[in-house]
Amino acid sequence: MPRYIDRHITPSLLQALSDMPVVCLLGPRQSGKSTLAKACQAHRHYLTLDDPNQLQWAKTDPKGFIEALPDQVTIDEIQRVPELTLAIKLAVDQDRRPGRFLLTGSAHLLHLPRLADSLAGRMACLYLHPLSEAEKEACDHNFIKEWLKGNPTPHLLIQEQMKDRPLIDRVIEGGYPEAYLKANDRARAWQRQYLHLITERDIQDASDISRSETSTQLLNYLAQQTATLLNVSSLANSLGLARATVEGHLRVLERLFLIRRLPAWHNNRSRRLIKTPKIHIRDSGLGAALAGFKAPLVASQRPLWGRLLESFVVQQVVALSEQITEPVSLMHYRDKDKIEVDLVVEHGLDVRGIEVKGAKTAEPKDALGLRRLAHRTGDQFKGGLLFYDGTLTIPLDPTLGIYAVPISKLWQSPVTQTRTTSDPSPTYGRA
Repeated sequence: MPRYIDRHITPSLLQALSDMPVVCLLGPRQSGKSTLAKACQAHRHYLTLDDPNQLQWAKTDPKGFIEALPDQVTIDEIQRVPELTLAIKLAVDQDRRPGRFLLTGSAHLLHLPRLADSLAGRMACLYLHPLSEAEKEACDHNFIKEWLKGNPTPHLLIQEQMKDRPLIDRVIEGGYPEAYLKANDRARAWQRQYLHLITERDIQDASDISRSETSTQLLNYLAQQTATLLNVSSLANSLGLARATVEGHLRVLERLFLIRRLPAWHNNRSRRLIKTPKIHIRDSGLGAALAGFKAPLVASQRPLWGRLLESFVVQQVVALSEQITEPVSLMHYRDKDKIEVDLVVEHGLDVRGIEVKGAKTAEPKDALGLRRLAHRTGDQFKGGLLFYDGTLTIPLDPTLGIYAVPISKLWQSPVTQTRTTSDPSPTYGRA
């Protein structure tokens, strides 16, 4: 019997349902929202607006549709009928019992142009990412949380030789449950079909855009350019499109949780910092499929491999950071000398940096960007990590708290348990 894989967001979801009348669980299509919604409270009534009959009723009579629902109901794919939110607001204003409505959406509900009204003050929003590597490995240890406490746990500094799946397999696999459950060739086919599904259904639900194929063309291009500075004018010229058109489609891809704009870090004291955001494909598996990246070709595609790996690590750090109670801000650093840091992590007044390297070795010169960030931030700088494809934790500049750390730390517990082929297949369901 397949086993259910716990999602790290579950405690936050249950807490929200216990004290808010409306909870909205947002995330990309097929990330596991429906499975989580059904698993966290099995007694809840469930309906989906992917059902044509339910969809038609909801569109023609939103108020009557909501009034006919039982207590404690889950409405899946709410973005298909944003007009329902006004009817939900009216229902909640009459009865504010917690947990009445659990909504799931494959688009950022609060940014939908057809949204009839806001549920501000009545609704809690949570975001479900595709599976993180820590979730795949059933790892409850949050390495980023421990690092941000300011005193790395003792196991950080000991020499280790740990078995793990090849890093490249994890990057190409990505986090969509359906791709994770399939063999490599079938996973790649599913990833391509996924893009077709988004094109046919979600882009038009999430926007007023009529030419969804332009978004598809843009996403394919961005997969090749992931983890680079976003130059909208250059992008428009390359695709033969107007700048305003590109901006519109970028917003749609963000609403559908397919891309991430990572803002640039800067302070008011320096004019030498680049303020252009970076663009990241959120799921490295989808990015690899769109870009035609395959493991046997890594030697001839080293630049693309490095960028996909960076986007992969950014996604893991984002997922882990969102489990931390205090706000964590993630940015990137680049100055006019072209010195870069892949991730700048602000936590309160503290600043830290993260670099990503695909090699199996690391040395002090690899910390140049982290040292530059330390110089820019002074006493606010509390350390830096260089994630690399090795097995040892190496001090690069211990005075500044800069270490090279295996990327696998992001999903390995202090006592590591690795998945084997004899393990029962996990189940995630679809959303």
